[in-house]
Amino acid sequence: MVVGPTGLRFAGRQFPCVVGRGGITSDKREGDGATPRGTHRIVGLLYRPDRMARPTDWAVPIGPRDLWSDDPTHEDYNLMVRAPYPHSHEQLRRADPLYDLVLITDWNWPRAERSKGSAIFIHRWRRPGYPTEGCVGLRPDHLAWIAPRIRYATRLIVR
Repeated sequence: MVVGPTGLRFAGRQFPCVVGRGGITSDKREGDGATPRGTHRIVGLLYRPDRMARPTDWAVPIGPRDLWSDDPTHEDYNLMVRAPYPHSHEQLRRADPLYDLVLITDWNWPRAERSKGSAIFIHRWRRPGYPTEGCVGLRPDHLAWIAPRIRYATRLIVR
């Protein structure tokens, strides 16, 4: 899976995508809105079971209390946590459909370096051309096509 200037290439197909509002960077920082350049493993797949069928046998359902810690001062930084959680975090079970299906990369995970950025996901985009906060965004139908085709050796390469 390769992200370049013309979109995302995977399994012989080309898909339009969006990246972070901060562009692509080699010096990722928490809150910079940039997508980190490099080769990233796909380490997880989350989905909303109340909105879709399980896309693969290794997909993990997102529950009502599931969060992602983005607090660089806390020991759970860049890890999935559960509410109640008093530190800075992102809600995984959102009212909008942005995180209905989420591929998790190994960016700064599992042993996060403080302030190097958290949670680089591949998720659906808000709309064409609208940037993410650093993740890679795809059309929902394209993401649904890609997700079950991910294999152990699949990597996200951001150029």
